[in-house]
Amino acid sequence: MKALILAAGLGERMRPLTNTTPKPLLRAGGKPLIAWHIEKLAAIGVRDIVVNTSWLAEQFPQVLGDGAGWGVRLHYSYEGPTPLETGGGIWHARTLLGDAPFIAVNGDIWTDFDFATLPREPAGDAHLVLVDNPVHHPIGDFALHSDTLASTGDAKLTFSGIGVYRSALFDDWRTTIGDAPGADETPPRFKLAPLLRRAMDAGRVSGCHHRGQWTDVGTPERLGQLDASLGLAAT
Repeated sequence: MKALILAAGLGERMRPLTNTTPKPLLRAGGKPLIAWHIEKLAAIGVRDIVVNTSWLAEQFPQVLGDGAGWGVRLHYSYEGPTPLETGGGIWHARTLLGDAPFIAVNGDIWTDFDFATLPREPAGDAHLVLVDNPVHHPIGDFALHSDTLASTGDAKLTFSGIGVYRSALFDDWRTTIGDAPGADETPPRFKLAPLLRRAMDAGRVSGCHHRGQWTDVGTPERLGQLDASLGLAAT
């Protein structure tokens, strides 16, 4: 099974830290955020990991190399100076990911979620991990009914940024995205959420609720809090 770590964002909310360092390469607990994901993916047997890049892209191979230190092969999918959004980034990396289901994880989160519990073959087009709504996102994203996700409903949870996807999720993506800004560019730039909502409406997205630790490292303050908590855990 292959994996994609989404690392192409500009990290605007993390400035000034991201003026010189891409957000996934910022350090917490003594290592870059992205290294935590590489370790977890390697531990469950993933050997090929794609990292999509844009802002300060040259720093990723400089810091991470080819992945040999973790026993994996890192492949870099450069999107150009403008990130392609989540959907466009996955679409752009599709030749590196292949046709089999793959794991995708946001490079700017930290979690104790056990990646070994992810399905190798999701029942539908995608399987998403949801978490309790953080203070900065109280309305949530999707509703979880048993193990099926819906785009509407009460008691929504927040998408963690961890999922397993089939390439079929992107079938006829242009019809779903329509004339959204960036969709007609080369390569196309578009969001993943409309494709997920389409699949949810068709009953083709499963999910689970992770009740453990999870942090969206979206601000310098949250990065500092995470770094402090990981330091305490190590003592």
